[in-house]
Amino acid sequence: MNFPWHLYLMAFIYILAGINHFRSPRMYQKIIPPFFPNPKLVNTLSGIAEIILGMALVIPVLSTYAAWGIIALLIAVFPTHIYMYQVEKARMGLPPWVLLLRMPLQLGLIFWAYQYS
Repeated sequence: MNFPWHLYLMAFIYILAGINHFRSPRMYQKIIPPFFPNPKLVNTLSGIAEIILGMALVIPVLSTYAAWGIIALLIAVFPTHIYMYQVEKARMGLPPWVLLLRMPLQLGLIFWAYQYS
């Protein structure tokens, strides 16, 4: 079965994002809301999930499950976007309007993943 290039692009983006959790862990840990008890663990688990789900996207028997996993992950990390918007120290120097635009972008990413579910 031939997969469209957008699926490979999506897989690449999630694999790269997952790897980045290990290249720059402090950056991610800083934006995890304090109601998550162990930011280091949350960062590690989300990075592993992104890598695995990204790889699974291009495996035909797993791609539907991976797409649903990505949807679940995007929903699970949404509080981070709200936290970054509300708390200045978590903004990574980004202006509030950029952080506000990220929230509907998250819905776009969910819709993109849904196309493969």
